Parts: sequence; C-alpha cells; structure tokens
Amino acid sequence: MRSTGTALVTTLMLLLVPLSGCLQDDSPIEDIEEEVLPAGIFVTGADGSPVDEPPLPLVFKFSDVGEDGAEPSIGVTSSGCIFFIAFEKVMRSCDHGASWEDVTGPLCAFQTNDPYGWVDPVTDRIFNVQMQGLQTSWICWSDDDGETWIGNPHDSGTTPLNDHIKLASGPWTSSGYGIGGQFSQTFYDQAVYYCYNKLAGIFCFTSFDGGATFEAGGQLFGLATTNGGLHGAITSAPDGTVYVTPRVETPTVIVSKDNGLTWFDRTMGEDEGTPYPRKNSEVATDTQSNAYHIWTGADEGVYMATSTDSGQSWTQTSVRISPNEVISTAFPQIDAGDPGRIAITYLGSENSSELNQSNIDGEPWDGNAHYANSNVSYYLYVTYSLNALDPNPVFHTVRASADPVQIGSICLNSGDCRDIGGSNRNLLDFNDLHIDREGRVYIAFADGCFGECATGNNSGPEDSRSRRGILCYLGSGPSLLEGFGTLSAFESQ
Repeated sequence: MRSTGTALVTTLMLLLVPLSGCLQDDSPIEDIEEEVLPAGIFVTGADGSPVDEPPLPLVFKFSDVGEDGAEPSIGVTSSGCIFFIAFEKVMRSCDHGASWEDVTGPLCAFQTNDPYGWVDPVTDRIFNVQMQGLQTSWICWSDDDGETWIGNPHDSGTTPLNDHIKLASGPWTSSGYGIGGQFSQTFYDQAVYYCYNKLAGIFCFTSFDGGATFEAGGQLFGLATTNGGLHGAITSAPDGTVYVTPRVETPTVIVSKDNGLTWFDRTMGEDEGTPYPRKNSEVATDTQSNAYHIWTGADEGVYMATSTDSGQSWTQTSVRISPNEVISTAFPQIDAGDPGRIAITYLGSENSSELNQSNIDGEPWDGNAHYANSNVSYYLYVTYSLNALDPNPVFHTVRASADPVQIGSICLNSGDCRDIGGSNRNLLDFNDLHIDREGRVYIAFADGCFGECATGNNSGPEDSRSRRGILCYLGSGPSLLEGFGTLSAFESQ
C-alpha cells in the first residue's frame, strides 16, 4: 500500500464523469454506458448480483501509520484525534492522518502478540489492553487524548492462558449489574466489558469503575466453549444489549441484556455455514439498537443477518453483502450509524480464474483464503448500505486499495500456517472499522504487500510478508448518521 492514496468513486448517471486516484489512472473515462460501472465498483442486491442503481459518491483516503500494525484497533475521540493501536504501540494522529506519533506511555509498553484498543464513544476514554505473558493483562486508559495514562493488571487466574483479549463499553441497564439492578455498584458513566479465552471457553467480566477493576463475571457456557473459546469483538447497543461472537461453524451470537450478569445465545444464517479454518464474525448496532451480524459464508462471500428486537431473534435467511465477483474474503468488520446505514470492510479477491485450480495443497481451490495459491491477490474492499434493514437492501462496494494487501494465501489458523517465502501468518486475525461522531468511517488494517511489493510488476507471496499499519477513512461521501448528510473532505486534504 502506498503511504497515501485516494480511492474515488463518483455517481455515474446520465453524464460521464472522470475518475482519478486509487481505482483508475488520471485519464478520463469515455463512452461508458450508464449501466456499466468501472472495474472495482459494484452495486448489488441481497444475493450479490448487480442492481440498476447508481453508485454512492464515496472518496477514500489512506495514511501510513509508520509502524507494523497487524491486528489493529481504531477509534476517534470527539476532538478528532485518531488512535491506531497494534502490537505494543498506541499511535495518534490529530491531523486526519497527515502525521502520527507514539503516545503509548510506559505502563502498557509491553511486547505483546494480542493487543486491543478501544475508544469509548461517550466518554472519550481511550483503552490500551496488552498481554503480559499468558496469565496477566494490563488494562491502561487515558482521559486526555493519550497525553497521560494510568492502568492496572488483570490476572486471569490459575489456568495458564489469557488470550484473544477484547474490551468495549456501553450503557448501563436497569437490571442485573446495572443501575437499579441487584448489585447497584455503578459509579462510572459506562459499563466496561473485558473478555478473553482460556482453554475452557470464553470468560467475560464487567467493570463498575471505568475499567480500573473487573470484579463481576466469569466463564460463559454453551456454544461459547466451542473451539477453545475463541471469539470476536464485544459490541454494546444504545439500549445496553451486549454481543460477543464465538468462532463456531454456525453463525452465532452470545447476548447479555443485564450488563453481563447472564447470557444467552442465538444462531442465524444456517443456510451459509462458515468455512474452516474460520475467523471471527462481528456485530454492529445502530442508534436504535438494531443489530447487524456479519461473517464469511460457506461460498467465501460476506453474509449478514439482522435483529430488530435487541438480539432476541434474527433473520434466518442471510443476505450476501459482498458482490458475487468477489470470490474470496477474509476479516470482515462492520459498524453502523442510523437504522439501515452500515459500512463493512474486508479483504477480498476477484481472481475467479483460480477457482478449481490446484491450490497450495494440490487440491482444487474453492476460494478459502487459507489455501489460496500464489496467483491470488487480496485487496481492501469497503461496502456501504443506506437501507440494510429493507426487504431488498442495496450494497455499494468499492475496491478501495490501489494495490494488493496480500499476494497468495492468508493464514486463518495459527497452528497451520504456510511458509512460502516467509510465514503467511503476517496479517494475524483481524482488522477494525469504526465511525466517529459525525458518522465518518475509519478503517485500520495491516498491509501485507508494502513498499517494493506494491510497486513491483512481478511481486509474489515471498514479497508479501509485511504487516504495515494503514489507516483508510472516508474522505467525502454519505455519513452513516443521516443528520450529517454528505460529509466533505477535511480542509487539509
């Protein structure tokens, strides 16, 4: 990925409009019929097939964070400062990605393989969670845009594993651990949740003091114990409903409606079971507490189920978010604004000619990124929908990156990685996507094809073993919060 770039998508209606930036060269496009879209731009319906609607006017910008950044987390405070957290670093930009500085502080500056960051969208508290060995994590936080930090260790107990750490925050409810519940211990504005896996399953805890201590909680049971308790991010809705996604074959969410005191699970989309190896699914909630659950389906596309009753029931016939032309995907992430307004990012490939060709194991390739051969290239895709709750939703997809994010396979199982010119475990487990208070989308991802790999004409998997931290954000286009209309470019752009 080049250090800066622009992916420009403009609405094609009856007039011809030149495209510039990441998707095309700078020459005008001539004689394009109304129904023909440029390469890398898709407008599709619930089955991934094209629909006759003009694309949204979306402009995406990129910024090189200047550090390695596999498994990154992203968040933006109300001041506009962006926080990109990966490995032992907290990187901050307060000028829309034009420059970055390390504001980690000494408390949580550990060498770690499983960091996690979170910016509370209500209080602006910034969390940096770092593993110190396999038994203890340090949870550090800042209330002044990363200028100063305080923190405490969290000991996971005698079982020698404290892995896949996740943290989030959300409103208190009127029951359970919440205000008016049987405990009534709350004195921080938001409930703070911390989950990790042990060999026995998922363990989740609730903090009453803003993340300083986690006294309430423990092991979740049921489907949460499958596959060693591996799980995705924590999501909390405006009504206080909390979601955790276990890594299981049938898309599933684990739900709490009492700030983590009790949990139940729900399955969905059984028509599109997830492939193996598999990575995390993710849930986003909108301003009215509708929930959107996405995952990579059996045909390697990105699928979604929705809930309009705070996680009690879910659509059982899932919809395909990614275009049918994208035949392989990995690392789907999502956030939502107002009802029906969502953005999703994922790594994807359109190398359909490689389907059924021999993969790196000598078997016919079915699109699973874990087994992709050296001729497959993965790019960063961004999909928007402004009517995702409608019976016939429309999805607007852009191949946002100018060059590949990864060439060749992407390791989706840490115990079964490939060593072709170096391990393809370079991207680790996930990327991240969140919106700010204006509904502008920010994406953090690790770029595996950086520098000479991106500029070379004959780059292969052996060249694609980087993990550079890159920010992608909406330069201009529709906000996911309807009241902000169309967002303009920052003055510095």
